[in-house]
Amino acid sequence: MSDQIHSEVMPELKPLIKGIDHIGIAVFDLEQAISQYRTIWGAEVAHQEYIEKDRVNEALVAVGGSYLQFLSPADPSSPVAKFLERRGEGIHHIGYRVDNCSYAVGVLKAAGMRLIDEAPRPGSRGTTIAFVHPASANGMLIELVEE
Repeated sequence: MSDQIHSEVMPELKPLIKGIDHIGIAVFDLEQAISQYRTIWGAEVAHQEYIEKDRVNEALVAVGGSYLQFLSPADPSSPVAKFLERRGEGIHHIGYRVDNCSYAVGVLKAAGMRLIDEAPRPGSRGTTIAFVHPASANGMLIELVEE
């Protein structure tokens, strides 16, 4: 976003990104990934759940003030299954913490960014989320996360 657009949308130039919430990593076998991080890295799962809308199983491993989010498809038609089919295991997206997801979506829309979610929606662990399309974010899928 250019400084001119940013100052028109947000005259006080308040940063939207408050930190890294998580790094989403697509894996074929969630239990294997959990086991590897427990055995080798000494990491424990802080949160685990099935995310119905995205048809994925998730495990969050706390690392400092952020998470590694392991995602495994629960359905062969899920976006993560398609990602794994095309690219194999690896970084799927990055989650940025924001104070207000609705506000961030509005700023990004006003700046002409392409969004996957035109409005925020419920995410895992009680968060509010929205995804920004990689075409508008230097090739990286970005998730906005409001706790």
